[in-house]
Amino acid sequence: MKIIAINGSHRKGKNTAVLLRAVLDEAGLYGASTELLELTDFSIKYCTSCNKCLGKSQCSIADDDMTIIAEKLLEADGIILGSPVYFSNVTALMKNFMDRTRWMYISKSLLAGKIGAAVTIAGLRNGGQDVALHILQNFLVANNLQIAKARDNDSPISFPGVIGTLQAGFKDGQIVWYKSVEEDEIAMQACKKLGESMCKLINYRT
Repeated sequence: MKIIAINGSHRKGKNTAVLLRAVLDEAGLYGASTELLELTDFSIKYCTSCNKCLGKSQCSIADDDMTIIAEKLLEADGIILGSPVYFSNVTALMKNFMDRTRWMYISKSLLAGKIGAAVTIAGLRNGGQDVALHILQNFLVANNLQIAKARDNDSPISFPGVIGTLQAGFKDGQIVWYKSVEEDEIAMQACKKLGESMCKLINYRT
């Protein structure tokens, strides 16, 4: 059982990576082998909409690092996408990654049947996380992945999704900030539940 996480943050190893690593660590407790990919480590050219992938499941761009990421996507049983919120959307890095996977579903759905999940974070408690999470999950659904949720079907809902924040509260009219998303107990617990859910779905599928 292999689960990979793809971090679309422009800040390697920061809060989005913390969330993704928490999901992977929990999945590891259930026997999954895991890997975190930081998009900042890869050179990915832009999709030029050449439309060559309409007739064949192959990208015309073969001289960048997207080929490495594509191999890992195809090998994985589970795929987690993570992005901080940039102007009520995912980052440019994440969007570029999404665009470059077009050849993986436009002619034939190469990622169909895998288990997918998403995490997101913003500074404010209501900073557009719902919108970014929907964009990430919609991408996974378009690729025919089954979405894992941060909840048990037989239990009351506790976490609608992994939505992190750095906003701890208010004091004397000023926002109090967490130093790291690790202090957001709700988000961290949701990560653990998501990792567990992904493994259960993968095992059930296989």
